[in-house]
Amino acid sequence: MVILVATAATGLLLATNFSFVGLYEKLVAAIGDRFAFLGTVAARFRAWRQTRREEARLRKEKKLALQAAQEAAGNAFRASRDLSPADRVAEFMKQPNGSTVANSGAVIRGETEVAPQGSGASTSEPARAAAVGVGMPGATVVESRSGRRSIFPTGGRNAVADDESDLEEMVRGVSVVRTKAETPAAGKLPFDADRARRLSYTDYGLPPLEFLNEAPPPSEQADAELLSLATRLAEKCKEFNVTGQIKHICPGPVVTTYEFKPDPGVKYSRVVSLVDDLCLALKAESIRIDRMPGKPHVGIEVPNPRRETIYLREVIESRAFRESGSKLTIALGKTIDGLNYVADLAKMPHLLIAGTTGAGKSVGVNALIVSILYRARPDEVKFILIDPKRLELGLYEDIPHLATPIITDPKLAARSLKWAVSEMEKRYKDLAGWGVRNIDGYNTEIMRRNLVQEYDDKGEPWKPLPFIVIIIDELADLMMTSGREVEESITRLAQMARAVGIHLVLATQRPSVDVITGLIKANFPSRISFRVSSKVDSRTIIDTNGAEHLLGRGDMLFLPPGTSRLIRVHGAYIDEMEIGRIVSHIKFQGLPAYDETITQSEEEALGLENSDGEHDELFEEALRICVEMKRASTSVLQRRLRIGYGRAAAILDIMER
Repeated sequence: MVILVATAATGLLLATNFSFVGLYEKLVAAIGDRFAFLGTVAARFRAWRQTRREEARLRKEKKLALQAAQEAAGNAFRASRDLSPADRVAEFMKQPNGSTVANSGAVIRGETEVAPQGSGASTSEPARAAAVGVGMPGATVVESRSGRRSIFPTGGRNAVADDESDLEEMVRGVSVVRTKAETPAAGKLPFDADRARRLSYTDYGLPPLEFLNEAPPPSEQADAELLSLATRLAEKCKEFNVTGQIKHICPGPVVTTYEFKPDPGVKYSRVVSLVDDLCLALKAESIRIDRMPGKPHVGIEVPNPRRETIYLREVIESRAFRESGSKLTIALGKTIDGLNYVADLAKMPHLLIAGTTGAGKSVGVNALIVSILYRARPDEVKFILIDPKRLELGLYEDIPHLATPIITDPKLAARSLKWAVSEMEKRYKDLAGWGVRNIDGYNTEIMRRNLVQEYDDKGEPWKPLPFIVIIIDELADLMMTSGREVEESITRLAQMARAVGIHLVLATQRPSVDVITGLIKANFPSRISFRVSSKVDSRTIIDTNGAEHLLGRGDMLFLPPGTSRLIRVHGAYIDEMEIGRIVSHIKFQGLPAYDETITQSEEEALGLENSDGEHDELFEEALRICVEMKRASTSVLQRRLRIGYGRAAAILDIMER
């Protein structure tokens, strides 16, 4: 039925000469201007269709012309293959726009080959005619030693010249800025003789600089080598359409910084995204790109082919280290510009260090300890060294600066941290009783009272409070064995211990979130990251990427207190022989005075108190709890007082007696 209706309708249309276009025109004429826009739409459609047809025709003509040019070039090659070299040179010299190719050998870039000068490069007349016929006037056919030819149109040569001029513009005016070497400060390290006499340390002598190895003379890169590398750097940037200018070249002991100023419209993120491509182009192990504070430039830090070693003696004998008034001054190393860099642990006030094996973490900890030993006497600074690995800190055994023997047992380490918390609370009470705000004010008041002979109740001079530096070489081991107790003690010390002169230095080679928890990291504003294995570890320690691109062997990113800008520092190196000479000098001048209460457990401390006939300090509180609850048990005292079983049982024994 449907077929019959369709056939009938088609026959009716054919018989009456019906046209849809005619119907449309009649409707437009009948309706008038009310629907005049329909005519405009139809006219635009016809114009668009005509344009498309014209573009298709032009594309077809270009394709045919290109095919004709390729065929003509092939015919020209076959026609000139039998010519002698002299005839080829003669043909080439007949060109009105001929030029000499001045390369010493054939250079292949992609599909382009340039023949060496005098190698018989020529352009035959058929080839030039074919080139002119396809719209390439003045084109040159250059033949390489292998006999292969390529057509170079004039426009192509101009394009290459334009690229070269742009490249020259990127490196135009670049200057090599070398940092002037610092002159070592003369004389010995500062020593307060008058204060030493009052504190009975007149015979103590700080270690001399001769115990440290002297640095060899530095080796500098030639300016021509630096400029050549800058040109390659600019060429690679332009290849990825990242345009700008290289303003300065700042060579350093380990890396060279190229100050790149991007053109307007070039985003900083586009420059940073070129890290891997620049490493490939410059054959570098790793490249770091970062903003330069105070300048509209981006610093591209490229490793030097010959890396220098930063010796600790260079930094310790620098003027910055000598003029620092703090006893906790640390000789970190040198910046990327070659300037000596020191920091003050008292201002940090705590330090978190992380880095993989071989990155220089242990050497950095040794440099920190030796820096303090070069400035402080045993009565001014006391160390609590915690070394669960039993390898790194054993060199400092039995020096008089130690408050306790080197701790290797994680349980003893947890006890020492608890002792530090109790010592912090005791010092706060002493400071409040004297009306001072920090340890410096307390020691100053002690000196004043001793000068005017205002002694203590026993008629003896007051003793100053020493700084206490707690160094944990591997935090991960402590967190696995006594994580909750260690984290609680570290958090309390990090929050409150600054004013009373107790400072923490935590080091770990596994900067994961289960080791460096959010609570610990929030209370350690100063951090050092050596090379880590991944971006995740870098963000864990310094809250940003970049540590995974470091070079290792002491290369670090330092986050100073009170800022979010990272400083790249090349750490100072010190070997075991140097440490041995320094430790021998210090041990020869005195023996350590250990405090046994630092590593004592609660039960041991309670036993000592009971032997003197004294009660536990929590006895009254425990008695009140037992009276309120009308029962006495060790479990109740453990829960309510948060103490161990031994101490709770001892308190119950006292109650029974």
